Amino acid sequence: MTDRTATGRRALIVGASRGLGLGLAETFAEQGWQVVATQRSSSPELERLTGTGVRVETADIDDDASVAALQQRLNGQTFDLVFVVAGVATESDKPLHAVSRAVNAQVYLTNAVSPILFAEAFADRIAPGGTLAFMSSVLGSVALNEDGGWENYRASKAALNTNARSFAVRHAERDYGILLLHPGWVRTDMGGAEADLDVATSVNGMVAVIEAFAGRRDVAYLDYRGETLAW
Repeated sequence: MTDRTATGRRALIVGASRGLGLGLAETFAEQGWQVVATQRSSSPELERLTGTGVRVETADIDDDASVAALQQRLNGQTFDLVFVVAGVATESDKPLHAVSRAVNAQVYLTNAVSPILFAEAFADRIAPGGTLAFMSSVLGSVALNEDGGWENYRASKAALNTNARSFAVRHAERDYGILLLHPGWVRTDMGGAEADLDVATSVNGMVAVIEAFAGRRDVAYLDYRGETLAW
């Protein structure tokens, strides 16, 4: 038995304390979805959404015990969308050789490994016809890397794309689709003040893409406008 409502869809947004994750939680709630949104540590911005269709939970995708505890707290619930947004861009302005091994390893773990481990933990919580989404980036495209830069971040997102495709093969009998999304270059703490897009434009685009993708069972790598990106 789940607590899904008869009329509302349910979303689990992982990493919603600020920026794009926060915008996604707020927008889905405004559109009538029941939203569970996670934060790694207390976020007043996210917590103010409590009571507007958003349930706030605390979880760290890099911590197996934390993810397991979230599983238990959400026991019996299924979701039409599980979207792993959480990620880091630590020292991504530096070339790979100028970043310590420890930092490079942490960026890879958080961006490429932990999202897949989270997906494994919640794979049986995705409703038929639903979507498992990962926040990727055009920087994860190997084919489109003609300018370099953002080296550890690029590599981690390329690895996320590869790991998500391997996940799809492992779960070939799934009844939900897998979506890797590029949000555009967005004015957030990660994207910086010079970015092209505001959060609302990116979020509204991604929500529309997710809506259009519902019911598919394939794997797609799309941007916030619904355009297919080269792997």
